[in-house]
Amino acid sequence: MATYYPPASFYFKVEFIGVSGADSDTEQRFQEVSGLSVEIETEEVREGGENRFVYKFPKRAKYPNLVLKRGLLKGTALLDWFKSAMNTYFFVPVYDFKPADLMITLLNDAGEPYAVWNVVQAYPLKWSTSDFKATDNSVVVETIELAYQYFERKM
Repeated sequence: MATYYPPASFYFKVEFIGVSGADSDTEQRFQEVSGLSVEIETEEVREGGENRFVYKFPKRAKYPNLVLKRGLLKGTALLDWFKSAMNTYFFVPVYDFKPADLMITLLNDAGEPYAVWNVVQAYPLKWSTSDFKATDNSVVVETIELAYQYFERKM
């Protein structure tokens, strides 16, 4: 009988589908992905004359923002995509920005897909860098926060 070992969480890639220039290996590598979760809201209904319990019915799914972190890169396609979103949100009267689907792939030790999540219609909300500290010898990390409609696990 083969022994099962859960996969390691450190070997993954993030692909931005439909973002021009974001298909390079450099653009797909992140050090952290968080926010890949779903929570079902419920509605409570109290029945007249029944005081022992309250009925709970499923209402809708809530998806938190997706947060991606990686070492700061210069002149990236994702930064251009983010700038395009900001220009569309605030400056340009013509809506030329397009949300992107993301494919988050957890890889096994041989680099083959172990699990895949398809994130639908993501768009950027926030971009930030880690603090600059003269007394600290660390890498500058950029953080990209995205809103999205929903995700599906493909495998």
